[in-house]
Amino acid sequence: MQFLTLISRLLVGLLFIVSGLIKANDALGFSYKLEEYFSSGVLNMEFLIPFSFLLAAGICIAEIVLGVMVLIGARPKFTSWSLLGMIVFFTFLTFYSAYFNKVTDCGCFGDAVKLTPWESFGKDIVLLFFITVIFLKKNVVKPLLSFRMENILLVVITFFCFTLVYHTYNHLPIKDFRPYAVGKSIPEGMKSCDELGLPCPEKIDYFLVKNKETGEEKVVLSSEWNWQTDDFISNTEKWIEIEGYEPPVKDFTISIDGADYTDSILNSDYAILVVAYDLSKTANHSWSRVNDLAAGAEEMKIPFITLSASSDELIDEFRHDVQAAYPFYFTDETTLKTIVRSNPGLLLLKKGTIIGKWHYNDFPTFEEIKQILL
Repeated sequence: MQFLTLISRLLVGLLFIVSGLIKANDALGFSYKLEEYFSSGVLNMEFLIPFSFLLAAGICIAEIVLGVMVLIGARPKFTSWSLLGMIVFFTFLTFYSAYFNKVTDCGCFGDAVKLTPWESFGKDIVLLFFITVIFLKKNVVKPLLSFRMENILLVVITFFCFTLVYHTYNHLPIKDFRPYAVGKSIPEGMKSCDELGLPCPEKIDYFLVKNKETGEEKVVLSSEWNWQTDDFISNTEKWIEIEGYEPPVKDFTISIDGADYTDSILNSDYAILVVAYDLSKTANHSWSRVNDLAAGAEEMKIPFITLSASSDELIDEFRHDVQAAYPFYFTDETTLKTIVRSNPGLLLLKKGTIIGKWHYNDFPTFEEIKQILL
């Protein structure tokens, strides 16, 4: 049992640290996932949405700190109770999500590792087992460090966690796991399985059919239905999902007044895109620098546009307020949040490939962009 307890501490501690670090690298993205959970269509706890980022940051930091604590045997009672409380909550959340098919990705490991709802639930069940072992043996765990050294280490770890979350929130994730990272080609990411000659995802239904000669009813896969011998009666509620290639870039379109400009922008030699998913929540002070960039782009005849999911009325009012002479196009809000964790954010494209990406706190001058182009 002592060996199982040690293995449990190692596995749980390391997994919590890795999970927390990945989420702390993109705490804003994790907060978007929490907003999805809190929405009316899932947990119906919309009063928590304004606190999504604070909760996301707190969970990231708690995971890392608890992971370190369980590894060094610090405060075993507090640590085991905290771990048990967190895993029970997340096990319920992932089961609810999987059973009712509410959220397709739990965000447990950010964008680094994608898990299906049932995979997330299975992961939590395994963790629940190991954490239960730790909880039952909490009274025999011996700390590796003195109480004073524990305090020093935990203060340092907590400070590091706060610094990491603060930095990635005010700039961009240190490691970008999304299909819009610098160096990624948007057109390549949009190609379908058919275009790449790869197996496509497929959903095969079960049919209820009746034999034309005997009148016998049976359930068969739609792919196996022989219409010459069996009459179709109805679909059933059962199906088989076959995995296949799905393009990483989805719902990326650039349109205005119903006209699609996606290809023309992505095929441009160079293009500068300002991404602002919601103009009512944007950092207004950064738009003077956006205007300066737009003026430089106009001189060099480089397409310069803003992508937003805001209403036409809000766009017109906002353009007047910030004196924006460049066009605003529509793109799906979730897509814009995925592209860059900044509102506004900036992208520099070369034939649809992202060669530069900036948070509004780090917007370059146009002279710096010219250096990249040259």
